[in-house]
Amino acid sequence: MIRRLHHLDELRAWRESLPAAAVIGFVPTMGALHQGHGSLVQRAVAECDTTVASVFVNRLQFDEAEDFACYPRDEEADCRLLAEWGAAAVWLPGHADLYPEEEPELIQPGPGGRLFEGEYRPGHFAGVLTVVARLFAAVRPHRAYFGEKDAQQLFLVRELAAGLVPPVEIVACPTVREPDGLALSSRNRRLGPAERRRATVLHRALTAARRAFVAGERRPERLEAAMREVYRAEGIEPEYAAVVDDATFLPPTRPGGSWRAVTAARLGGVRLIDNLLLGRC
Repeated sequence: MIRRLHHLDELRAWRESLPAAAVIGFVPTMGALHQGHGSLVQRAVAECDTTVASVFVNRLQFDEAEDFACYPRDEEADCRLLAEWGAAAVWLPGHADLYPEEEPELIQPGPGGRLFEGEYRPGHFAGVLTVVARLFAAVRPHRAYFGEKDAQQLFLVRELAAGLVPPVEIVACPTVREPDGLALSSRNRRLGPAERRRATVLHRALTAARRAFVAGERRPERLEAAMREVYRAEGIEPEYAAVVDDATFLPPTRPGGSWRAVTAARLGGVRLIDNLLLGRC
């Protein structure tokens, strides 16, 4: 049975009760769990002595109040899934546990967080980095597990963790997809039947870019055009469909390295993101 920890003092007491040599794996979430989260927890369980997850809907990373209000919350369902996946404990903090002050000082992202999600969701990454830093400080994990589906977030969390003492190893886990290619996301449950059928356009656009890359195309603008052509055929205008250098999360400016295709689009009122590693140049 999973141990539920609701307050910071409960988390600290639980953490102090663990053997000093135990390797602690951590999976931070906002709840509304699905098998994508399950893959993170199960990997942590396989690689660490003890695995703890957190469930906290962080208002600081929502740029739209309606999005925060509509975010699904179901503590019982989340805890049941975490127990099935093998987590030993789950921390369910309140806002004051993480932000005791009235106006938290935000951690601002570097250049790799200014485009794409940073442009379309102002303040989002400052909220993400701030809560991740505070979660790490409270949980004190040795390893933290994040999905590649949120590739720009993963890039920025790695930058954050590189400067932490004690260090936290960031473990990247592959995107989990539906059979038709749609990346698993808590937002998918808000798609109507028609939007759900069309939502595969993100993965199809990314796949078109990868196909062109594998065929030898190395001009970013042509790879991006291949993505936009897939969207155009569906009558959808993406927020962005771009190629980035995976080492900087900025448009490629140098030969060599690995490139990644990234995209975001709205299906009805639901905003989806996805990405795909293209390969090394």
